[in-house]
Amino acid sequence: MPKVLISDSLSPRAVEIFKERGVEVDVITGLKPDELKAIIGKYDGLAIRSSTKVTKEVLAVATNLKVVGRAGIGVDNVDVPAATASGVVVMNTPFGNSITTAEHAIAMMFALAREIPAANTSTHAGKWEKNRFMGVELYGKTLGVIGCGNIGSIVADRAVGLKMRVVAFDPFLSAERAQDLGVEKVELDELLRRADFITLHTPLTDATRNVLDAKALAKTKPGVRIINCARGGLIVEADLKAALDSGHVAGAALDVFAEEPAKESILFGNEKIICTPHLGASTTEAQENVALQVAEQMSDFLVTGAVVNALNMPSVSAEDAPKLKPYMKLAEQLGGFAGQITETGLKSVTVEYEGQVADLNTRPLTAIVLMGLLSPLLASVNMVNAPVIARERDIKVAETKRDDAADYQTLIRVVVQTERATRTVAGTLFGGEKPRIVQIEEVPVEAELSEHMLFIRNEDKPGFIGKLGTTLGDAGVNIATFHLGRTEAGANAIALVSVDQEVADGLLERIQGLPSVVRAKALHFQA
Repeated sequence: MPKVLISDSLSPRAVEIFKERGVEVDVITGLKPDELKAIIGKYDGLAIRSSTKVTKEVLAVATNLKVVGRAGIGVDNVDVPAATASGVVVMNTPFGNSITTAEHAIAMMFALAREIPAANTSTHAGKWEKNRFMGVELYGKTLGVIGCGNIGSIVADRAVGLKMRVVAFDPFLSAERAQDLGVEKVELDELLRRADFITLHTPLTDATRNVLDAKALAKTKPGVRIINCARGGLIVEADLKAALDSGHVAGAALDVFAEEPAKESILFGNEKIICTPHLGASTTEAQENVALQVAEQMSDFLVTGAVVNALNMPSVSAEDAPKLKPYMKLAEQLGGFAGQITETGLKSVTVEYEGQVADLNTRPLTAIVLMGLLSPLLASVNMVNAPVIARERDIKVAETKRDDAADYQTLIRVVVQTERATRTVAGTLFGGEKPRIVQIEEVPVEAELSEHMLFIRNEDKPGFIGKLGTTLGDAGVNIATFHLGRTEAGANAIALVSVDQEVADGLLERIQGLPSVVRAKALHFQA
């Protein structure tokens, strides 16, 4: 039974979901880093919010960890590259708190426009400063949305409903999507120049860090108001303070800070700034939603192999998972076969899908092919980190699909280009679930792979089979199955032999020395 640790506060319903789906769960919150490292090795999954830090050091001792689930959208507290290198899937719940966070941004914009917090404090103090708090309308103003994804698009939609003009900067926003939202897609400099209000809704990455610094703020129109309910670090806080002090920026509403929890800040005490303690996702509905979603996603992955909302591997729906399962075994065998017969540097890999398999979600299959291909060279490769490793080694990876079937109703072919040659191996499923090799380097041969095998390229001449059988027999190695293929009589031939025990190096050398043998290789596959 898979075992999950919940190390941050989640809804009790999340625990129930894990248990209902056959996952054992422990709830231990408030762990210090050393305490987490001491126990993480016995868990298959780790469910977190923002408090737990999943660092490279934690991942190094998480020997059984398969998935980290973040209840929420941000994964700043997870070392995603280190998780990927360790083969750990990182999931989040990007939609569970989208509405809540968007509504908080709108609320902050209203509060900023009408100076509500300061007016509230003044009135509680017994003052009646009606003339002091002169706000501005949102109607007719231009809202600049930096980042128009899940949350940003909801904010844009609400702003359009308020009769604001909305301009959006987002490199991934298509013209069609912008039109559907009723927003104008612009470059960042134009947004800064035109916006009366600016709201940020991007993740914190190298590309977005400090996106509003002194240089950017200087490009904004005088009297601009800024809202950040996304991530601390998007705004250079010292530069914002300077712009507020000079009067160029009329006000700011911040729910997030560069350092959290923000017990101290150079921005505190400034009446032009509204501050809240990272409340974007803090509603009853959102907390319940993200907790339930992360429990469901992690359970599905650990029990069925379904992958949803993963940041470092292709998604596999619960519907696709059982369909892909037999193909996953075939993909691993094909990749492993190609990897074991390849002895020079890899340059490119093409995975061809024909027939029924072409209609499936093939990205996970390609990742598994790469895993099998790289496994003979690397001890820690898996389907999560294999695509990253291939990119790091400048191995070009491509997929092709063809719906029409040729000799088989479904077929996967792996074509590996090395520094010296092109290697090809293809396979299919018999009975819809039994993997079979059906072609090796253009030679047709049907074989089921087993734990110990011999791959032999030979000249098609009389006496070869007898000599091979005698050599194996003299060494006490029993033949389980024997598969032969050739292009034509007397030409190149292939023998794929399943044996009951490992073929020792000395025996392999004797086989290599037999007449007609061009190449002999011992292969190993998981039983």
